[in-house]
Formats: sequence, C-alpha cells, structure tokens
Amino acid sequence: MRSKVRPIIFGEVLFDCFPDGSRVPGGAPFNVAWHCQAFGLSPLFISRVGNDPLGLDIKKIMLDWGMDTSGLQLDSAHPTGIVDVTFNNDEPSYDIVENSAWDFIDSDALPPDTSCSLLYHGSLALRNTVSASTLSTLKKSCPDASFIDINLRSPWWNFEQVNNLISQGQWIKLNQEELALIVPSQNNMKDRVNYLLSNTPMKLLIVTCGDKGALAFPSSGEEYYIQPETATSVVDTVGAGDAFTSVLLLGNIKDWTLEETLQRAQSFASAIVGNRGATVQNMDFYQPFIHNWNL
Repeated sequence: MRSKVRPIIFGEVLFDCFPDGSRVPGGAPFNVAWHCQAFGLSPLFISRVGNDPLGLDIKKIMLDWGMDTSGLQLDSAHPTGIVDVTFNNDEPSYDIVENSAWDFIDSDALPPDTSCSLLYHGSLALRNTVSASTLSTLKKSCPDASFIDINLRSPWWNFEQVNNLISQGQWIKLNQEELALIVPSQNNMKDRVNYLLSNTPMKLLIVTCGDKGALAFPSSGEEYYIQPETATSVVDTVGAGDAFTSVLLLGNIKDWTLEETLQRAQSFASAIVGNRGATVQNMDFYQPFIHNWNL
C-alpha cells in the first residue's frame, strides 16, 4: 500500500426516518465515512449537525464507532437533518428537509489540517451556497484527487452545477437514470459514457444499475461489468450505493486492481441490503470482509 494521508469525506449527515418508526443515521457522505472507518481508513468526516438531541446523538454514535469528530460542526441556528424515507415497489424515495445544519457547513470552522490525497463528496450537500463555498475552500487543500458521488434528488440540483462538478472530478459515480439526465443529448448509455469521457478530465466513470450491478469505464477505454451477488434477504436498498462507494475508496487507497475493487465493492453492497438502513453498528458484520481482504 502506498503511503497516503487519510481520506477526507465532506457532506451531509442526518437521520433516515422509516415508515416503521425506526431511525438510522445516514446521508451518503456519512455512510461512506462510517464504512471507511470500519475498514480502518480513519477518515476525516466534515459536516454539521444541530446543537440539539439528534445532533448530539450523531456525535455520540461517531465517537462510539471510533470516528474523529473534529470535522463535525455544531449549529445552534439550524436543526440536525432528517429525511423521511418511503418505499414504492421496494424502491426508496426521500423527503430531504431543507435548511438543515449540513446546509451550513462553515469554512471558518474547518479543522486546521485538511490536506489529503483523496477527497470524497456528493452533489446534494451543494444545494446551499454556504456548504458549496466551504467545499470550494476545502478543495484548495486537496487539489490532486477527488471522488464525486452524483446524487440527483429533486428539486435539489440543477444541470449547470452538476456539469461543473463533473468537470472537476477524477472519479465520478452515478446511476444510469442520473447519467441519462445529465447527458440528454445522447440516446444510449454507451454514447453518454463516451461523451463524458471525451469532454471531461475524469479518469473513471462508475455507472450503477440497481439490482443489475454496475459498469466501470476507465478513461483508458476498457469496460468492466460487475454482476451482483444473490442477496439472501433484502431488508431495504437504502445505502447500497454508499456501501459500494466506500469499497471503491478503499481499493484506491490500498492499490487494488480496478476489477478486484469492483468485485469487492459489489460483494459488500450485496451484504448491506440485508440490513435496515445504510449503516451497521456492529463490527461483527465487517469482520468477514476485513479477514478476506487482509485489512
């Protein structure tokens, strides 16, 4: 493994609230950071929660998991984020409450050392200009490599912003529906992929296809398809993509081959759907992966 500064993960943390009354900490960046912590990467997670019971719960959960909370800001003016999750034919939909604390991540409250060799962030946290400006500041400390997770949640995105993001990232992940939305000029996946690889500086494009698996397109021209494993039981699919992403980051840092990384990412994502919500608060769940991957 090459020597690297730990990854920085920037964006929303919130509680996913389910129809059965259960409540699970979530938000794509938080989910990715959670898994990265379990895999031993000790990420610096940068976000903001309300100075309220939910926010204090998140801080305690992070501390109990061994996570660094120096990048978790407390906000006395805005509440901790929540998302009401509903399901239609097993597919989740999300009501993401506006003006939550994570919309106001403050550049003046960033930790003193934000140097890194890998920066992960999504697109949702940029819906508010405050957090978007803070991310711009952060990127000046991490100019070399960025992994951008496109999450198009209506009405919290616009075409111009997303295209600007894609022009900044070395690694981009999105799903096939999002790919069609951001490249409407092309009629099929292959043409859309070729358009992005030809018109941006990205090194790798990952396209997830739900229960059909994922495709990876390096800028060097190869194409990889990873078929999902058969899940023994699907509780919900919330956070499956985030589980996949966490192993993509892990593989990058561990210098795994792309094919090996994709296979392991799909294996982990197939396991996570057997749990309620996107995070698992039990290290026993991770031990088989840690053992098999020699972490």
